[in-house]
Amino acid sequence: MKSTVNLHDVIAGQSAPPPCDTTLGVRLTEAQNGYAKGVWTISESLLNGNGVIMGGFVGAAADIVMAYAVTTLLRDDQMHASINLQTTFHRPATAGEAEIEARVEKFGKTIAYVTAIVRQNSKEVASATSSVLIMEKR
Repeated sequence: MKSTVNLHDVIAGQSAPPPCDTTLGVRLTEAQNGYAKGVWTISESLLNGNGVIMGGFVGAAADIVMAYAVTTLLRDDQMHASINLQTTFHRPATAGEAEIEARVEKFGKTIAYVTAIVRQNSKEVASATSSVLIMEKR
């Protein structure tokens, strides 16, 4: 069974976040005017064979917070989908807590460009960029 969650409702505190947020451990703390911030509680279950957090999880956590940043600019009759996600790693992430900040840099009629920074212990772990397709809900 397919389940959908309205991110506007999550931002307003009227709905629980989607399963991907809770599974990964990302919790939204702020979202408004093309900006979003979240806390990522990183579980040891996300460690790779080198004892650090697998890079795909870092990119996914950034993508979650970027989705909230875009959502703050969408009308209720619009939705979005990432069409490109690029992550640059600056240092390894470890189990514990990290902060993620995302900002919409450009917001057009059909494409938005979003950036995110992942920080752990006040140091930049990764930066991510995403191109996001904006479309009408069906």
